[in-house]
Amino acid sequence: MVGKTDKADAAQDALAQEFVQFSVDSGVLRFGEFKTKAGRMSPYFFNSGLFDDGAKLGRLAAFYAKRLLASGIEFDMVFGPAYKGIPLGAAVAIELARLGRNVPFAYNRKEAKAHGEGGSLVGAPLKGRVLIVDDVMSAGTAVRESIAIIQAAGATAHAVAIALDRQEMATENGQDVPHSAVQYVRDTLGLQVCAIAKLADLLQYLALHGKDGLGAHHAAVLAYRQRYGVDQGTM
Repeated sequence: MVGKTDKADAAQDALAQEFVQFSVDSGVLRFGEFKTKAGRMSPYFFNSGLFDDGAKLGRLAAFYAKRLLASGIEFDMVFGPAYKGIPLGAAVAIELARLGRNVPFAYNRKEAKAHGEGGSLVGAPLKGRVLIVDDVMSAGTAVRESIAIIQAAGATAHAVAIALDRQEMATENGQDVPHSAVQYVRDTLGLQVCAIAKLADLLQYLALHGKDGLGAHHAAVLAYRQRYGVDQGTM
């Protein structure tokens, strides 16, 4: 018999699988050989910049919103860090409002504005528990920068929402460390982390689509996971 928790997990898995399929169909998730920021050769590449039209961005925001609402994470507003986080955060705020969860939204500029309203922040004042929306985390650097901005405004950085959790070791000073960027943000910085999908979901997708020509990439992605992967639990 499937219990309430099992049903919730199954629903989340279904959402993750749908998201991976959407990413493949959109050309956002590609397979081959790609060099990461850490200097590793990865058998897959996730480029959220290719969610590049209104329909794709709207559907992406729907995935974020569904995962966030299902997670139970409480937050008072959305913050989109420059640059990729700006359209992501705005789109997620719009979708949340459409689903009945209307919250303020703000973002930062990389360069402070010296005229007009001035400053580096745009949108609603940063207040309360702030949700940071971004695409992926490689080292947690962008999150630390966002936390500094949020704290300087007197608000609390409370949680982070990302599209894909790569579930792999981060690097410090060019060396692999035994934790991921997500684990660092969650366990050291104390923020909750919510991901639409994880590398484990991608592996499951490849295993299920062996007859579609994608199964050939499963072995390479699994080997990468076995070499660089970490076990962790994003929501």
